Amino acid sequence: MPDAAEPLLSLHNIAFSYRALPVLQNLNWDWLPGQQWACVGPNGAGKTTLARLLNRQAECGTGTLLRSAAVERGGVAYVCFEQQQSLCERDRKLDESEFRSDASDPGTTVATILGGEAIPDRDSWIERMGIGHILQRGIRYISTGEMRKTLLLRAIMQQPALLILDSPLDGLDRRSQEEMKSILAELLHTDLRLLLLCRKLDDVPEDCSHMLVLDRGHVVLAGEREATTRNPAVQALMNPPATPLGQLPAAAARPYELDADAPLLELHKVSVRYGELKVLQEIEWTLRRGQHCCISGPNGCGKTTLLSLINGDNHKAYGQDITLFGQRRGSGESVWDIKQKFGLLNTQLHLNHVRGMRVLEVVVSGFFDSIGLYDEWGDVQKQIAAQWLRAMGMEELERAPFDTLSFGMQRMVLLARAMVKSPVILILDEPCLGLDGHHTQTILRAIDHIAENSDTQILFVSHSAGETPACINQWLEFVPAANGFSLACRES
Repeated sequence: MPDAAEPLLSLHNIAFSYRALPVLQNLNWDWLPGQQWACVGPNGAGKTTLARLLNRQAECGTGTLLRSAAVERGGVAYVCFEQQQSLCERDRKLDESEFRSDASDPGTTVATILGGEAIPDRDSWIERMGIGHILQRGIRYISTGEMRKTLLLRAIMQQPALLILDSPLDGLDRRSQEEMKSILAELLHTDLRLLLLCRKLDDVPEDCSHMLVLDRGHVVLAGEREATTRNPAVQALMNPPATPLGQLPAAAARPYELDADAPLLELHKVSVRYGELKVLQEIEWTLRRGQHCCISGPNGCGKTTLLSLINGDNHKAYGQDITLFGQRRGSGESVWDIKQKFGLLNTQLHLNHVRGMRVLEVVVSGFFDSIGLYDEWGDVQKQIAAQWLRAMGMEELERAPFDTLSFGMQRMVLLARAMVKSPVILILDEPCLGLDGHHTQTILRAIDHIAENSDTQILFVSHSAGETPACINQWLEFVPAANGFSLACRES
């Protein structure tokens, strides 16, 4: 327990800049014993930078940051999406699959990430998190939600003095969200000090006693949770007016023709297994023109596997009854013939994106389906990319470095990237992940805007209630089956 007379943290006149741009300015904040805090603010408020300063992943530009003796002894654990990105990047660099006889390298397993089998309550925590079945699976082959649970459990077992959790409910299915809320409520009543970084007021647990509200690096308000939540300035910050969307650009020329009468996707009795693990079982699904589909199901049920079967990323599609755009899979088409018909936005693409690019360059890379920009591009592509940024309400970011944007704003840019080539199908795998309430509604409106004013069909994957665009008229739900999951389909 910290000394009752000593603040856990004390920050005075803190300033921090990134690439000459101010991120935190004149920040003053004291965390007193007995308090549990949430830091709240929209995308770009400075929450992540504050966490990195507290964890000493970054140093203050000016000002003083004091950590109590208890924090210095126990340390700070920080769970965030950037941590997931770093682990996955390391795993890819060490991938030895091309040198193995089975062409497979599981990489770092969940059990390795957790470590220390002798840690007290390890097994009970694994059971409570529901990740016992993935302990021997590589971290590149688990869902976003499963990765979140793994990293949180690792942090808890480190028994730090301070645990910082960045949007702990993001990426979790509904059941897992309820379980996580219960775990957070329990942790908030222990000696462990938690700092929760939240993009929405509704995500702040009732057991948090205090809130620090940030906006563009400034402290808007800091105080008791209930009074802070009701404050008019905080309400105005967290519930701004809707961002106006611009007119969609004319459709880009497509270097292919489609059979107007054929369904876009047809899967009959499709099954996928990896060794003894059954992922999909006898899937039946047809997507026709005019249909926009929402795919839902618990973490690890096979949603990402299903998407990889249709977009050319999964070799398990060969030899199965899968027809894409009127052509049977494996009948002579190349992977790039398939990929050119899809636009894609998912967490993996986001985490893998090449650093050092400007926003316009990121959008242009969508013409080439590349992670990075390596091909020659001209004025026409530049013009279309700029038009899509205007359509998404982001024209002022055209020359901004992609790396300097908040995680949520990067998502908006990647939506524009997915649309520049006018794909037949736009795959959106958890597109609202990392977005505050304002940008969540903006991206949902943008998706409806695309569905209404183009001939692109939407495949939308989401765990969160209330985060589904209005255009959805087909629902695929993964339901438990013997040793795996099957699909239930309904249409409106």
